[in-house]
Amino acid sequence: MLPADVYARFLRQEGETVLFICATDEHGTPTEIAASEAGLDVETFCQRLHNTQAEIYRDLGLSFDYFGRNSSIYNHELTQHFYHSLDKNGFIEEREISQIYSLDDKRFLPDRYIIGTCPHCGYESARGDQCENCTSLLDPTDLIEPRSAISASKRLEVRKTKHLFLKLSKLSHEIKAWVDEHPNWCNLTKSIAMKWLNEGLQDRCITRDMNWGVPVPRPGFEGKVFYVWFDAPVGYISATKGWGIENSQDWETWWCNTENTKYVQFMAKDNLPFHTIMFPAMILGTRENWKLADQIRGFNWLTYYGKKFSTSAKRGIFLDQALSLLPADYWRYALLSMIPESADSGFTWELFQVKVNKELADTFGNFVNRTLKFTANHFGTLVPAGGSLGEREQELQNTCEQLVSRYCDSLQNMEFRKAIEALYSLWSVGNQYIDERAPWKLIKVNREEAALVVRVCINLIRTYALVSAPIIPFTSAKLFDALNLADTDRTTKVSESVNLDTLVPGHPINVIYPLFRKLEEEEIKELSAKFGM
Repeated sequence: MLPADVYARFLRQEGETVLFICATDEHGTPTEIAASEAGLDVETFCQRLHNTQAEIYRDLGLSFDYFGRNSSIYNHELTQHFYHSLDKNGFIEEREISQIYSLDDKRFLPDRYIIGTCPHCGYESARGDQCENCTSLLDPTDLIEPRSAISASKRLEVRKTKHLFLKLSKLSHEIKAWVDEHPNWCNLTKSIAMKWLNEGLQDRCITRDMNWGVPVPRPGFEGKVFYVWFDAPVGYISATKGWGIENSQDWETWWCNTENTKYVQFMAKDNLPFHTIMFPAMILGTRENWKLADQIRGFNWLTYYGKKFSTSAKRGIFLDQALSLLPADYWRYALLSMIPESADSGFTWELFQVKVNKELADTFGNFVNRTLKFTANHFGTLVPAGGSLGEREQELQNTCEQLVSRYCDSLQNMEFRKAIEALYSLWSVGNQYIDERAPWKLIKVNREEAALVVRVCINLIRTYALVSAPIIPFTSAKLFDALNLADTDRTTKVSESVNLDTLVPGHPINVIYPLFRKLEEEEIKELSAKFGM
């Protein structure tokens, strides 16, 4: 969600019309069990959790245009519509299958609530639908030594039950042709899509024996719902519909006007098979004019000291805890600098400390604070007059323009580490300039030249605030206020942000508190101990 937010913010700032959609995925057995453990009915439980998640995401600065729910009436209606269209076109088949029944739990077990050893990689906690270690899609009967995830019972037996299948095998050539149309996908996305296509697509069950979910509108299927992987991706469309209805907007334009809409998905690698294969198959099989994704930006795992984040093992820090410790921009910047784009990457408190102390505090924050303090001490609260831009300032302008261009290209290409590197380089050239020009020395011999340097640095702060806004929006907002920027200037395109003469002499400015605080060694040791390794 974080890189998606940065991408959306950047495009908005560049003048694009953007719709940023997300929703809570509320169906499935895990939700039922969690609600029961909390002593709540499932609808009340989901409403509370949705509200909690929405608040956390707002605190992180995620700028969703609409944050919906997959339990909404919009998603129920559209999921059933997809089913009817696929069924009408011959892509749904009813079959009697053998399914795992737990004698101790007295229920059929959904695939993900059967745990065992993966037959492909040997991972001992693979779920019955997918191994999260090697991403192989599984059937519960594939698992070695299966057991119930609810009770750990091994008293499982196979019983007959009726279910519906999506006939992926009939759509495989169309899916392959669509995947081939996108050679610009990142390697991770492309490789996972081709892995499944090359192995041959198998028909996939789309229904489950349970009560919480989208009901199956078919005689004889009372008490069954659609499997969560079938209704969840429809949630992208239904959330857009919810946005449209609740805001009196034409939501269908986004999904049916394929020429004027660019559609980008962001997700972790375990969800890539569903979004490169399953959901496209559902769309293609309807024979309706739904928009298919243009770009699917997949990401690898972020680990915690090389291991998986785990609530049960009390390993790692989670978002609500993180935001209670430090402001959102600390996390936004640091996590984007660690983002697992081409391979898994690891979070460590020591690396986080470097990102905060060296890059945010010492490089960016220090430049801003010493510029504004020096100005206030020697020239007051107005941008000072004096001097004129020279060869060194033109060189600075050219360097900044090159770095901003590299930054913009990186964000357009969804290469977030490269964007962070360009941003850090941009901050660094400001420090190089002020160190080289040393206005604290110039003020003693040439007040006008010192005023010029200060004025250039203030304008650099304006550029930094504009360029940094997609990454650290809360900090940029503070700088906009400190510089008393007009609303029109606050929305300047990132690509047009470099101008060392925008804020003219006499423009009012304010001194602000340091933007970032440093993390001390003792604090890092305490955090490492508190959140496990």
